[in-house]
Amino acid sequence: MLDCVVVGAGPAGLTAAIYLARFRRNFRVLDSGSSRAAWIPLSHNHPGFPEGVRGKTLLARMRRQAETFGAQIAPGRVEDVQARGKGFSLETEGGRLDARTVILATGVLDNEPNIPGLDQGVARGLVRICPICDGYEVIDQRVGVISHDAHGAAEALFLTTYTPHVTLIHVGAADALPADMRRKLAAAKIEIMEAPIGSVVLDRRRISAVCFAGKPRHFDCLYSALGVTPRTQLAVKAGARLDEDARLVVDAHQETSIPGLFAAGDVVRGLNQISTASGEGATAATRIHNRLRGVA
Repeated sequence: MLDCVVVGAGPAGLTAAIYLARFRRNFRVLDSGSSRAAWIPLSHNHPGFPEGVRGKTLLARMRRQAETFGAQIAPGRVEDVQARGKGFSLETEGGRLDARTVILATGVLDNEPNIPGLDQGVARGLVRICPICDGYEVIDQRVGVISHDAHGAAEALFLTTYTPHVTLIHVGAADALPADMRRKLAAAKIEIMEAPIGSVVLDRRRISAVCFAGKPRHFDCLYSALGVTPRTQLAVKAGARLDEDARLVVDAHQETSIPGLFAAGDVVRGLNQISTASGEGATAATRIHNRLRGVA
């Protein structure tokens, strides 16, 4: 029986792997190859990289660091996790694994706008998904925020920290944008364009958001504020508790409502940031090591 299985090889999972390897634990990391961090064209807010770092570069460095200390990281998907006796049984594509503990670092999926060429737009920094990560990069630019509810509108308000040229492209129902939020947007001088998602197109040099009722409007950058879907399916099947945002509920040591089942990164409540995900991965791994040696 393994000491631990880490499900996911994004920043949270790979940080946990570094710690578990250095704790000399017998564990395995399963990587589905779909880390959200791989989308990042260049991060400027991750500590230690003043010139910025590509998401794929950071993941490769973290993986290499973990493997340097003996971590076993293998491609694979987990189909089921269930508590069994004093541990867990995991059904994977390659067969069954048994472990005393599990760390779920499965992350979230972005609810992507249906825009042709989206992947290329993200890679070029023309379409962004996290104003906390990179709002600084759009200072004084013309920014369009694609949203379908009040939560997305709140992101538009947040972006006025960096630029006064913010337009909300509301693609949801009219009543999904309440009157009080409309007043806040008006007070912040944020124009509201109520248009279908099909009116937003990308061109080679810039982004054009076209309102069906008017002439084309051009933006330097678009933010997708359509929210995320947490990858909690495995935890839910195992019986773990979710909060009101459908994220996993964890304690101060990242343990879910199921003893021995831990979670770290975007799948739990938080900022959806690399730095916080790494901290949570380190916290979970340390708790597991101390528990397995009988002091926690």
